[in-house]
Amino acid sequence: MLTAGKKALCLFYGAVSLTALIATWSQNLAFLAQPDNGGALGFIHQSMANPAAASLSYDLLFVCLAALAFMLVESGRLGIRYVWLYILLSMAVAISVMFPLFLIAREIRLAARSQ
Repeated sequence: MLTAGKKALCLFYGAVSLTALIATWSQNLAFLAQPDNGGALGFIHQSMANPAAASLSYDLLFVCLAALAFMLVESGRLGIRYVWLYILLSMAVAISVMFPLFLIAREIRLAARSQ
């Protein structure tokens, strides 16, 4: 059973995930609405448009690698199923959406193991 503190943590993770979904996809849709946006390659090119954008893009890339490794290791250690779906959706939707959802699944699994 999740304690009150763990429930609050899961609510926080859920709020982060929902806010990240809104924040990222509002910008993705705005990009896609631009004429001659270049599609996925144009998106990647724009993410390196200047040193500040490149710094943020590289920072996100390396946090993603660490988060994906964590998800793989923790899913194996705790028996969290469908980790491949979290990883696939991290790339299709946003890591900032899926990683907090994985953390919720992790908290639920940890609580179930402690009973």
